[in-house]
Amino acid sequence: MCGGFTCTKNALTALNLIYILVSIILISVAAYGMAASKVTSISIIGGIIACGVFLLLLSLLGLVGVRSHHQVMLFFYMVVLFILFVVQFSIACACLAFSSQQQSQLAQKGWNTASKRIQQKAQVFYDCCGYETNNTINLILDRDCPNVKCCQDIDNCQNSCHPCAPQIKKAIKNALEISGYVGLFFSFTEFIGVWLTVRYRNQKNPRADPSAFL
Repeated sequence: MCGGFTCTKNALTALNLIYILVSIILISVAAYGMAASKVTSISIIGGIIACGVFLLLLSLLGLVGVRSHHQVMLFFYMVVLFILFVVQFSIACACLAFSSQQQSQLAQKGWNTASKRIQQKAQVFYDCCGYETNNTINLILDRDCPNVKCCQDIDNCQNSCHPCAPQIKKAIKNALEISGYVGLFFSFTEFIGVWLTVRYRNQKNPRADPSAFL
């Protein structure tokens, strides 16, 4: 019977195995989003990474608790999983709530506080020169944009090189949106896990000693 003890146990085991995969996806997507922005560290996306790491550890605890039908362990797992659902849902919504103006301010602040070495790495990565300036030739001559492909020919770099601001802003926008949507989507699977755990805790193991406390 699908609603019985064995079915619920198998479903909860499968869900925790999925959580391991989900945690890896959360960590990978958020880490890529932070790396893609180059010049700024988006701390709110770091929250998605933290949720992914915590979900990975929690899913391992869940597998042990489901296998042994340990009441205390399952209760702890259920409570922490619900808290994780609330936190991850909130962080994901916050990522999606960033306005274009806030994203621009984040990019500008990141560029201004970044070291010259990080700025140069970003310029090479995005093949651009300067943040919002069009005075590209002077930047090249001052060695602010070394090794940028678009300006190998100094006589033509004014026309071929563009400021980095649009690409950095786009990278930050994509990082926030991808991390937000992925975090939001998978947060609802955690709510399903809470519901299944409540159901599983209240079911009696048919193979257990009838006189044992469940």
